[in-house]
Amino acid sequence: MGLTNVELMVPFCRTPEEGKEVINILNDNGLGKGNGVKVWVMCEIPSNIFAIDDFAKVFDGFSIGSNDLTQLVLGVDRDSGLLADLFDEDNTAVKEAITQAIEGAHRNGKEVGLCGQAPSDKPHFAGFLVDLGIDSISLTPDSVMQALEIVSKAESKKFLGNEINDAISSDNALQKAAITKPAIGA
Repeated sequence: MGLTNVELMVPFCRTPEEGKEVINILNDNGLGKGNGVKVWVMCEIPSNIFAIDDFAKVFDGFSIGSNDLTQLVLGVDRDSGLLADLFDEDNTAVKEAITQAIEGAHRNGKEVGLCGQAPSDKPHFAGFLVDLGIDSISLTPDSVMQALEIVSKAESKKFLGNEINDAISSDNALQKAAITKPAIGA
């Protein structure tokens, strides 16, 4: 079909087998991976994280849906006024789920992004995602400037940390080499 600028996103895919069925239907209609179209999956159900290695065999990438993931990890209806105070992306369990999703996607050589309110409503959350190595973050227009500043600082901190670690490793290697080499003329 010539849709080289289109990437598809499959929502709420419960199992890798269900994902394979979707891919087959897309392929049968000229829209699948066999036709050069990338097919990503929303990572918004705990099963997506627990079986991420299997999902990675089916899909080209992941997009963490933080709103649904938070709701399903915490077992709260985000639209319920009675439970609204329990809906929190900063919850330890939610952050661990997001961490596992990012690490799992990267372990499998897949890109992973996040869409949801968290980085827009809580700009520090964008820093958390950068620290984890997220590949992309969706933001609401009114939060872009503040989030960009936080992302820039987090990326600079990460870059400087890597540079310092590289320098220390290099220095340690030189010291080890100096210790293990016999002195000239000895």
